Amino acid sequence: MPGQEDAAKPAILVITSQVVRGGISGRGLVFTLERLGFPVWFLPTVLLPWHPGHGKGTRITAPAAEFSAIADDLIGSPKLSEIGGIVTGYLGAAEQAEPIARLIKAVKKASPETLYVCDPVMGDHLDSDRSGLYVPKSTAEAIRDVLVPLADVVTPNGFELGWLTGRDVSTELKALSAARSLGAERVLVTSSPALRRNSIANLLVTPKRAIAAEHAAVQNPPHGTGDLMAGLFLARLLDGMSDEDALVRAAGSTFEMVARSVKKGADELLFAEEQVALGRPMSLVSSRRVLETVGRG
Repeated sequence: MPGQEDAAKPAILVITSQVVRGGISGRGLVFTLERLGFPVWFLPTVLLPWHPGHGKGTRITAPAAEFSAIADDLIGSPKLSEIGGIVTGYLGAAEQAEPIARLIKAVKKASPETLYVCDPVMGDHLDSDRSGLYVPKSTAEAIRDVLVPLADVVTPNGFELGWLTGRDVSTELKALSAARSLGAERVLVTSSPALRRNSIANLLVTPKRAIAAEHAAVQNPPHGTGDLMAGLFLARLLDGMSDEDALVRAAGSTFEMVARSVKKGADELLFAEEQVALGRPMSLVSSRRVLETVGRG
């Protein structure tokens, strides 16, 4: 008897940056989602030669009027109801947030069950001593004020969660409380404080419970792990998995992709070479429930 994964899958709309070389952002997301059987609509927000961490490069961002016009073209598409999931990431300019919001609302009107994942790509812990925004403050504010309120799932890293909420997120319980304050149905905090030493936690917080998935930390991981985690979590939810199963599977695939890439000495995630990790990862990821009553208020 055919399983659920044999059924036709909805299209996923990806709205984020595009690079020429490397596996970050749109390139990694599109490959991953199509590898898992999802058709993809891809709206790039900016074109870059490579990740900015690999050196300076030309940046091409569509003028605000043209970007708004293409969003309106998509809104008018008779095929809009094909879309069952949306993930947004890096914005090229603050002015892109409003047209993206219009497009999200149009998709949800055409298909009310569509899940929207907002990956608020705006900043990180830059090294052991520094944290900060790597987008203009106006862009970060547009993500916070325009896109996050529309999201069914928000996937900030630890720094982004603290910036979005103005709260201390230095412990798991503080991160849990901050995540709940965002008001989304699900908040998935990547690189959340872990209980075990030399580990990374992904903390999934809902209004009534929290689940942490932990795995060993990989030193000097390539860029793009947050993008990958957001896309995989959305894909597994659309496959019909429970929150906990989707979390564990997504975390396992992300960890395995990172570990395999680092082992080969790569400075990018090796999506083509190590794509087996995206389907059924072999890596062990432990999950645990966090008490519902802690972190409220």
